[in-house]
Amino acid sequence: MPGFKTIAISDPMFERDNLRYITVKSENIKGRGDISVFVPPGKSYKNLPIVLLLHGICGNHWAWTHLAGIHIQVMSGITHGLLRPMVLVMPSDGLWGADSGYMQYKDQDFEKWIMTDVVGAVTQAIKETSNDSVLFIAGLSAGGFGALRIGAKYGNRIKAVSGLSSMTDASQLQDFSADDMTGLIHKNTGESSVFETMVKNNNALPKIRFDCGRSDPLLEHNRTLHKQMLEQKITHVYQEFGGRHDWPYCRKNIFKTLVFFSQQL
Repeated sequence: MPGFKTIAISDPMFERDNLRYITVKSENIKGRGDISVFVPPGKSYKNLPIVLLLHGICGNHWAWTHLAGIHIQVMSGITHGLLRPMVLVMPSDGLWGADSGYMQYKDQDFEKWIMTDVVGAVTQAIKETSNDSVLFIAGLSAGGFGALRIGAKYGNRIKAVSGLSSMTDASQLQDFSADDMTGLIHKNTGESSVFETMVKNNNALPKIRFDCGRSDPLLEHNRTLHKQMLEQKITHVYQEFGGRHDWPYCRKNIFKTLVFFSQQL
């Protein structure tokens, strides 16, 4: 676990809705990063599973709670016995440009920010988790790209991965951003394709699911990924639902991802 020079966590006196907030200084992103965390209340939990949730373009650590209400959905699911207790970990992407894609750029490594710094900060600051916590990762849009790609690379650590409305290649970042993403995309040549990353790590992949809305501009990319995975005999679940490339789609469908993760426990 990394040793942080500075790490700050919210005071329980002022926390609401079982949400906590962490700020940590990261050498990987050369600055401070923010993390929202949902911790289920009640019992003296130990080693709870950690669900990493990656936001999309122009998002931030608060997007999952304030645009999808995911903490409310999880609390309801746990209360009604539909979900196993789990800790939701919602980091910023490192705040590079419109979106880092959770990749590398120059001297910043946004992939390591997620897998080393975010996970390390949470297991250090949240007593309900530990290095023995089962790890899941999911994301929306560019976050779905990050989740699927990172999940494929870290199958020895991540038990299952899910993508919603996912980009499937780094080149698609440019289609959703007014910023020039050429440098970021070029820097990650060889690491930019979800499918190629899966093939490269096919001997140790986690459980995989992904879904997409039928009115989403990324639908054909997701269908192509599904077809490629079938041809390569990569076990996965792919689903399509009504909806567009937006937070209402995510809000309506994210619970399916959480059930999928809960079923792996």
